[in-house]
Amino acid sequence: MATGGARAFAWQVFPPMPTCRVYGTVAYQDGHLLVLGGCGRAGLPLDTAETLDMASHTWVALAPLPTARAGAAAVVLGKQVLVVGGVDEGQSPVAAVEAFLADEGRWERRATLPQAAMGVATVERDGMVYALGGMGPDTAPQAQVRVYEPRRDCWLSLPSMPTPCYGASTFLHGNKIYVLGGRQGKLPVTAFEAFDLEARTWTRHPSLPSRRAFAGCAMAEGSVFSLGGLQQPGPHNFYSRPHFVNTVEMFDLEHGSWTKLPRSLRMRDKRADFVVGSLGDHVVAIGGLGNQPCPLGSVEAFSLARRRWEALPAMPTARCSCSSLKAGPRLFAIGGVAQGPSQAVEALCLRDGV
Repeated sequence: MATGGARAFAWQVFPPMPTCRVYGTVAYQDGHLLVLGGCGRAGLPLDTAETLDMASHTWVALAPLPTARAGAAAVVLGKQVLVVGGVDEGQSPVAAVEAFLADEGRWERRATLPQAAMGVATVERDGMVYALGGMGPDTAPQAQVRVYEPRRDCWLSLPSMPTPCYGASTFLHGNKIYVLGGRQGKLPVTAFEAFDLEARTWTRHPSLPSRRAFAGCAMAEGSVFSLGGLQQPGPHNFYSRPHFVNTVEMFDLEHGSWTKLPRSLRMRDKRADFVVGSLGDHVVAIGGLGNQPCPLGSVEAFSLARRRWEALPAMPTARCSCSSLKAGPRLFAIGGVAQGPSQAVEALCLRDGV
């Protein structure tokens, strides 16, 4: 379905993963899609590691993870993929950090996190890995910020985040790491903060206008978008229930302010726990959970040029809780939940000349 000029969106369906999984860790390295760990049908973390060769469209089993885990973070460092934190088979956060050496096909253990954590946000900049926040075994949100130096194989402390949280969205823009949302226990966080990598200082930006769990966040053309989610009842609505919303809030980095878009510019579908990302000059929302009894398959895109939402081709496999990854003109939706953990690997592609 064309959405403007010669540009069009279409789905590319890849061979299914050999292993069903949700909360898998994904990375893209030298034409290979790696899917590591996650939870299988039994609901327990996996040590399974698999890679899809994008040229031949074939899956290959890799050496298993030394530490079975789900919900870990991953960072590509040249020929290595660093896997950080997550939850182990005992449902406890882990401190283990392991590196997959692609040329050798094996794993090596690296310096562990100073504290065990799940929901750690990671960012790579100039060969250094920044790990922000997380939730420890005591279930308390963490504010720690660490930087990993591969040459010395060590973690160094940096100034802590003003707002402790886990599962936050992070974006690298210029010399700053932007941290948005996340959770403290079961409660969503509205904080929006930025860490200056040169000055090594934090700046608090205006908080999100509304408090929503399982919202989607993306950065596109100098703006940060917070979309949809599950709206929690306020203290004055004690007897009301959480409900799905199609809210769209946009932060302009240049002007430093949030705009809550009017009803006419909200998403077409109310959704939470969905894939979100930017492709070209569009912010894309894929699948998730809504008011229907099963996961959504609908897809829509907000055109920054035309300032409107447009329907896109539906997901081949409707799902929520997908792992996602952007690689070039593709936005991947990997695994997740359909009727159970899924094997599906599909990518929304932005093509020229269609």
